[in-house]
Amino acid sequence: MSDSIMNIFTGDEIIVNRIKQELEQQGINCLIKDGFKQGIQAGFVGGVQSAIEVYVDEKDLEKALETVQAITQE
Repeated sequence: MSDSIMNIFTGDEIIVNRIKQELEQQGINCLIKDGFKQGIQAGFVGGVQSAIEVYVDEKDLEKALETVQAITQE
């Protein structure tokens, strides 16, 4: 079984943290990719500070997108 991970949101750290918290409360695992922080930790500066990505399993996509929509429309 090979589920794909899907990008459901790209934005700033505050909204990403809110989305992550809500997804976890719903039992949806998510992956956060912050290329800017990763670059700084590695000694490089690259990427955009507000371009943090949230990924979920494809099987959770529909529910996760509903959550993102509800949060971003507040």
